[in-house]
Amino acid sequence: MMRVGTVFIAICMALVAGSAGAIVFLRFGIGPWESGAVALATLLILILINLITSRPQDHSAISEQIASLSQGTGDLARQVTAMERRLIALETRIDKTAEANAEAVRIVTDPLAFEMSELSTLVHLLANAVAKQTELTEQGQLAEAPAALHVPEQTVEAVAAAPVAMSEDAETALPAIPKTPARAHDNADPVGTQPTAPRPATVTAAAGFIGQSPSEQAAAIHRAIDANRFDVYLQPIVTLPQRKVRFYEAVARLRTETGEIVPAADFISRAASAGVLPKIDKLQLFRCVQIVRRLHVKHSEVGVFCNMSTETLADAAAFGVILDFLEANRAIAGSLLLEFSQAAWRSMGPIERESIAALAERGYHFSLDNVTDLSLEPRDLAQRHVRYIKIPGGLLLDRAGGQIGDIDRADLSNLLARYGIEVIADRVETEAVVVDLLDYDLRYGQGFLFSQPRPVRAEALQPVNENVAAPAVTAPPAATSAPVEKPPALPAARILMRTPLVANRM
Repeated sequence: MMRVGTVFIAICMALVAGSAGAIVFLRFGIGPWESGAVALATLLILILINLITSRPQDHSAISEQIASLSQGTGDLARQVTAMERRLIALETRIDKTAEANAEAVRIVTDPLAFEMSELSTLVHLLANAVAKQTELTEQGQLAEAPAALHVPEQTVEAVAAAPVAMSEDAETALPAIPKTPARAHDNADPVGTQPTAPRPATVTAAAGFIGQSPSEQAAAIHRAIDANRFDVYLQPIVTLPQRKVRFYEAVARLRTETGEIVPAADFISRAASAGVLPKIDKLQLFRCVQIVRRLHVKHSEVGVFCNMSTETLADAAAFGVILDFLEANRAIAGSLLLEFSQAAWRSMGPIERESIAALAERGYHFSLDNVTDLSLEPRDLAQRHVRYIKIPGGLLLDRAGGQIGDIDRADLSNLLARYGIEVIADRVETEAVVVDLLDYDLRYGQGFLFSQPRPVRAEALQPVNENVAAPAVTAPPAATSAPVEKPPALPAARILMRTPLVANRM
């Protein structure tokens, strides 16, 4: 239609131009060449007028087409977005359904398989105990019939060393097995039995090393390492104000030959003098990895803080073993925090800094504790992969020091958070301190108010994945017994702590 109109207009313009030339030739007697020039000029003028008048119409038509195309593109984009939302919702629903089904199956099957393994082990041990009692009775070695079944020492040791944990149902269904005096120093039995003579949870080093010279103390620590008498205790780090367990800090405890328990603060300096800190750090780190893997069975968001010394970083042989082990366990790098004291962090030399960089390259992050002053460099700490700083609550609330540079103490947490560093209020022992710390926007707290360090169950130190090679680090040694099949993975809350944590107060 547009093309026919254009041809018609062109014909009309040619006729008008020809008529103008003919009029000039016939009317005014001008020559043919001049008349042709007049006709051509008239045609050009008409073409120019036509172009000028038709351009707005063309622009209007093009604008309408562009607007229509934009509207169609917008409608198409909205339809694609709606389709994408539906696909995402469908995928999420399918994933949730699959996870729910898998979780339901595991919830049903795991307890049954575990209880069967427990019952089989206990029946075997009780049968051995009954057979021993019968044999002693037949030989006339018992003066009188015992009031309760007595389990031989080697049987109790086997129960304590076996990688199983008594469930709550089994604890109520079976009678308590009294322990022999040889095991009376343990805080609690992994299978729920009660010691015959309770003792304090910790004894200071003054009682453990009293009357010993430095050389004798070093020899005692060496013997403890050789006998695997180093235990791991866990103290929870909770969120504020909810008080939900978010991390655990692993602390070492030494058991002397007489059964006394010595806290780390009382033997670390002696171990450093004896040059055995790298061995202790390796032992504790290997166990922390096992604990993290056990926690990941049910609680993948819970992490563990593991203390380490600068002596270990400077020991090429010990650090090489640790680095290879952590390289093989990079899957848990996000849940294992390596912790150093503030003084040790500041005193690191080139070798220690290279070791820190090698750990950071493998995805591991760090924490500072035993903070004594708040002269911190957030940018430097963040560049060296420090993610947590433990500051005593009393130091944070002490306003005698005024401000830290241009930043008030109340803004310290927000300042460090800008660099990806979280502050943990340490040594919290009263509710009043918690109330005051909440004004400082702190997210985590640790201290005796929430829970004391508690020993780790022996089975929590067993590898949960047989495909991952773990060092030969086990629970405290005990007498051997018949081999016991390893039970299936258990919830971390059921197996890690020998005694339950205190209840949340909020």
